[in-house]
Amino acid sequence: MKFTGTITALVTPFIDQELDEGGLAYNIRHQIAKGINGILPLGSTGESPTLSSEEQARVISIAVKEAHGKVPVWVGTGSYCTRQTIEKTKRAKDLGADVALIVTPYYNKPTQEGIYRHFEAISSSIEMPIVIYNIPGRCGINIETPTLMRIAGLPNILGVKESSGNINQVGDVLHSIVEKYPHFLVFSGDDAFTLPMMALGASGVVSVVSNLVPTQVIALVNAALQGKFDLAREIHYQLLPLYKTAFIETNPVPIKTAMELCGMPSGGCRLPLYQMEPENINTLRQLLLEMRLMEL
Repeated sequence: MKFTGTITALVTPFIDQELDEGGLAYNIRHQIAKGINGILPLGSTGESPTLSSEEQARVISIAVKEAHGKVPVWVGTGSYCTRQTIEKTKRAKDLGADVALIVTPYYNKPTQEGIYRHFEAISSSIEMPIVIYNIPGRCGINIETPTLMRIAGLPNILGVKESSGNINQVGDVLHSIVEKYPHFLVFSGDDAFTLPMMALGASGVVSVVSNLVPTQVIALVNAALQGKFDLAREIHYQLLPLYKTAFIETNPVPIKTAMELCGMPSGGCRLPLYQMEPENINTLRQLLLEMRLMEL
């Protein structure tokens, strides 16, 4: 099964704050029809912390059913508790997930040795591909490259979703770790960094904006994978205003608002996330009109 390319970090659609199962299934079918390389439910874009255990199981089951082996299903299973992460990852595997995306333990801020031991315990407990999710802005701690090097040597480790925003660190990871472990894949975790990271050798992106514009993101990533960087750069600049506006407030508030404005299943976010500020909605609406993604 192919794990490179464009992976969409799916939103979790709601209707009146309840899980919109039909809307989720529709969005997944839409992504697959557009040629996406994988789907990721229950990431931060999917508001996983606000979903009950039962809702999370339903989301995974729907994703697996709709993907039907056509594309791999990644599932966010990380938490700040190692035992809980192992339990959630085992459940995702039992429900048919193909890849576990496991975030750095957040809030309790372990040492680098603690981070290593966390992933060591997980990788030795579950036989399924694991992608590390490094996002210091949300977790309060960075996985340093020497630590990631150690983790990359563990069994079942497929790669890393790199969202540090530090292009020098990305370069170090791609140069040192991938050189030692050629199977280790690096994915951009930030849409705006997709092009520069792929120019350095990354294998794809876990994208937020592909919820709305999968065709364009797929075209950019495929162009970069084929070494057509003039074309990739052209698409990058076409999408750059959307990259910026999609993060004008905390993800996934803007992307869900954009999808709703364009008539796609999304619904609002669950508290503590709240609706966009009026001036930001106006900015977003104007951009969508300029990009011809919505009509007056």
